[in-house]
Amino acid sequence: MSFVEHTVTADGFDIRYVAAGDGPPLVCLHGAGGLRLSRAHELLARTHRVIAFEAPGFGESPANERSASLRELAATMLAGVDALGVGDTFDLCGTSFGAKLALWLAIDAPDRLGALVLASPAAIRLPGTRPPEDPAEMMAILYQHPERVPPSAPPSPEVVAKQLTLVERLIGPARDEELETAMRTLTVPTLVMFGTEDRLTPPELGRHYPELLPHAHLVLIYDAAHALDVDRPEAFAALVADFLEQRGQFVVRRTSGLLYP
Repeated sequence: MSFVEHTVTADGFDIRYVAAGDGPPLVCLHGAGGLRLSRAHELLARTHRVIAFEAPGFGESPANERSASLRELAATMLAGVDALGVGDTFDLCGTSFGAKLALWLAIDAPDRLGALVLASPAAIRLPGTRPPEDPAEMMAILYQHPERVPPSAPPSPEVVAKQLTLVERLIGPARDEELETAMRTLTVPTLVMFGTEDRLTPPELGRHYPELLPHAHLVLIYDAAHALDVDRPEAFAALVADFLEQRGQFVVRRTSGLLYP
């Protein structure tokens, strides 16, 4: 499945995005490392119109000094969705930093979402958790299977520094009281996924999400670290596709995850 790059102007920003596939729209929000695609995106594009945004301030876009909070950035991303004209409702998937961003979007516009997917969410973190600065150490903590990482040129040190500055300014506290209070009111069907080998957002943090979200389903993906979609792309895509089909009736995948060792 070939993704095509586009730009949309919304909320005063020129927002880059890539899209592929036909079917119900699935909007994807990336993690702190910026926009990247994996085989999981390609698999999901077989059944959905996958739209993966690059948030303002990431990649080659200018530094984002305007967004004052993650909640404000979420409003910008919703404006980007609206500028594309995807329809009244869409499904939303956020990864890590992007999962907290997706939660704020869902909280402020719950009627716009059919379903919400949170992968390795960084909405709740261990106090003092900070990604390592050494690239090799970062690779080791992100991936259980680094051999499955799609080849790509690494971002420049300037891009990395720019993104880190933005993430640290917007990410908020490890336990965000305002967010967690709002999560209790969110009735959107939600799938929460953690990797069993994740050391950045350890899977034991997953227990908080069903306690806070009224309609959350928690799933652990075996043999995956923080980058679930890269470590276990087939399992990731199958779980997400099954959840988006069943929504509130989702209990567990119809076929065994052991098909994807």
